[in-house]
Amino acid sequence: MVNVQTEILISRPRAEVAEYAADPDNAPRWYVNIHRSQRLTTGPVAPGAKVAFTAKFLGRELNYTYEFVEYIPGEKLVMRTAQGPFPMQTTYTWSDAEGGTRMTLGNTGKPSGFSKLAGLFMAPMIRRETRKDLQKLKSVLEAGR
Repeated sequence: MVNVQTEILISRPRAEVAEYAADPDNAPRWYVNIHRSQRLTTGPVAPGAKVAFTAKFLGRELNYTYEFVEYIPGEKLVMRTAQGPFPMQTTYTWSDAEGGTRMTLGNTGKPSGFSKLAGLFMAPMIRRETRKDLQKLKSVLEAGR
């Protein structure tokens, strides 16, 4: 089982950070390993919406679909894999902090699509990659996109 939480302080208003991060069209701009996102449903981000992502992880190209299961604009977003190499849930939360917004990115899941040996190293690798993602998001937003 993988359960990784990372957070960062971004010197931008919470509404701006949350709106940008929650938009799946922006994912390839700030997720280091995601190079494609495609909405599979029309309309705004809301429970039931689905997005297909293509990413590179552990030297493999992964195709997976996330379904949005909870969305409270400016506060919380929860997505779960609807299809992909292993069940994963990703949670974003945003809160006001002195000087900007504290964003937390959490990933929980069971890496069943990988070997047991790879599974042992999964949490530290996910932590390292999500730190890179949040740092890139911070850079993009603080530079004015």
